[in-house]
Amino acid sequence: MTTPNTTPLTYNGYVSQIATLAIYQTTTVNGVVTLTSGSPSDAAFFTNLIPQMLNYAELRIQRDLDLLALETTKTGYTTTIGSKSVQIPIDDFVTIQTISYTSNTTKSPLLPVSKVYIQNVWPDDSVKGAPVVWAVIGGDTGTSGPEYPTYWVILVGPASDVTYSLVVTGTTRIPTLYQYATQANAGVNSTFISAYLPDLLIMASMIYLSGAQRDFGRASDDPQMAVSYESQYQTLLEGAKRENYRARWQGAAWSSASQPPAATPNR
Repeated sequence: MTTPNTTPLTYNGYVSQIATLAIYQTTTVNGVVTLTSGSPSDAAFFTNLIPQMLNYAELRIQRDLDLLALETTKTGYTTTIGSKSVQIPIDDFVTIQTISYTSNTTKSPLLPVSKVYIQNVWPDDSVKGAPVVWAVIGGDTGTSGPEYPTYWVILVGPASDVTYSLVVTGTTRIPTLYQYATQANAGVNSTFISAYLPDLLIMASMIYLSGAQRDFGRASDDPQMAVSYESQYQTLLEGAKRENYRARWQGAAWSSASQPPAATPNR
């Protein structure tokens, strides 16, 4: 990745920051920093805690912020002649935003509609042609069962007369910082979140860690005793949301500007 104008957190830097705030000790084994509180039995506890703490923090940030970094475009999907169904591997996208098909060098966008519309307009596959609309119908439970579908099933309308190549855009998950908990990478590599949103990452992680410390209510019981990590996270989140709206040109008057206190023009 490029060099950000921030202080990026590597995996080792992240664990060290958590240790400082949570008042834990750290130990380094084969170049990887981990938490400890001095007891040999703590090794398994922190080995299990750290990846799920990162899960909580990183997933929460990605759900709270509609980050541009989450959006991607993928190809390699095709329609099937005489069918309205298209399968997209479930790990490819969290949400699907747009679908288009390519014919020669021309890219034609499909209009998103409800699946009921497609089922009523094209109740069977007898009418064939180039797709013009699409809808999400659900997951494919035929191979792994309902507990873990392997595909998102998309309906297009009408059924395809030839095989069309599809271009799909949508949101995906940013790889976790925990993937760098190795001797070669722990002190070197960072992720988008740990580089550009390290403040949110630390605050969200401390919310999770407070549960391990049985400390969720400490700030409300005694406000003088500690900072409320949830409150700090919410404060930081509001600033990050406004910045992300501006990046999407969803700021004041559909621009990249901050919301002015007055004299906002109509949209």
